[in-house]
Amino acid sequence: MNKAIIRKNIIKLRKKNYLKNINISFDDLLKILKSEGVKGKTIGGYYPYNYEIDVIKILEKLEKKNYSILLPKIKKNFEMNFFKWSSNDPLIINNYGIPEPSSFSSKSPDILLVPLVAFDENLNRIGYGGGYYDRYINKVNKYKKIITIGLAYSFQKVKKILTNKHDMKLDYIVTEKKYLR
Repeated sequence: MNKAIIRKNIIKLRKKNYLKNINISFDDLLKILKSEGVKGKTIGGYYPYNYEIDVIKILEKLEKKNYSILLPKIKKNFEMNFFKWSSNDPLIINNYGIPEPSSFSSKSPDILLVPLVAFDENLNRIGYGGGYYDRYINKVNKYKKIITIGLAYSFQKVKKILTNKHDMKLDYIVTEKKYLR
């Protein structure tokens, strides 16, 4: 199945299941952070969009555990950078209708929580097709290794995702049922 069909089907499933109050295992996420030795480091998150996991609640819990939180701002040429954000800070709506931090303090995260539409057992992901995260991960990995953690509902898993040379494999994927490595 091609990516466009998978994307359409999974987004429809996400919309259908959105109000079921399914939550990612925060304990599994903490286990990953502990196993990677990243206590007190910087975490890049995202603002949930189009029936994605509500990562804001997760980011607020991480902030209470003294993690520094960053959110992305979309730039021209399908690129983005991450900026400091706190749950007390205002957000500004971008041209896509997605809230972004008002901060001008750009920083690269040590851990990156990655949104996804679909994933497979091999830690491949399908996003919305713009390549923002693939480009960002590739760019940052040239000067430092970041740990990438995809957040998804278990029903977003598909049998196989066909990848190309630009697709970046994730280090982990966390669902409400388990995590993959």
